[in-house]
Amino acid sequence: MRFLKQFITWWNGATWNTLFYTWRKGEHVGTDAMGNRYYRAKSAIPDSIPERRWVIYANYSEASQVPPGWHGWIHHRVDTPPREGDYTPREWEKPHHENLTGTVNAYHPPGSIAVGGKPRARTPDYQAWRPE
Repeated sequence: MRFLKQFITWWNGATWNTLFYTWRKGEHVGTDAMGNRYYRAKSAIPDSIPERRWVIYANYSEASQVPPGWHGWIHHRVDTPPREGDYTPREWEKPHHENLTGTVNAYHPPGSIAVGGKPRARTPDYQAWRPE
């Protein structure tokens, strides 16, 4: 089944073309806690074009799965890739979670009909002005 998914779909990990390109030109840089693998390829013209960097996702191709340390590296904000324990978040940062919109685990407010709740009774927010 994985063979067929790689042949037909691009959102279930990497396609054959991406795997072939990675095999030929990619240098494995590291792997994050979610199992995503990060690669780089040096540019053809030194000192003119930055190196190409990409990620092969462990599951669905969802960019919100990239943690903050790897996000900085893949977008050329930092030159060195994060190693285990190398990235230290700021004191105000919350732990990284992927975007769950569109999944079963997505947030639904109280009373949402998406989870079988009943909407709250409407209450007027203001009183309409009427001239006397």
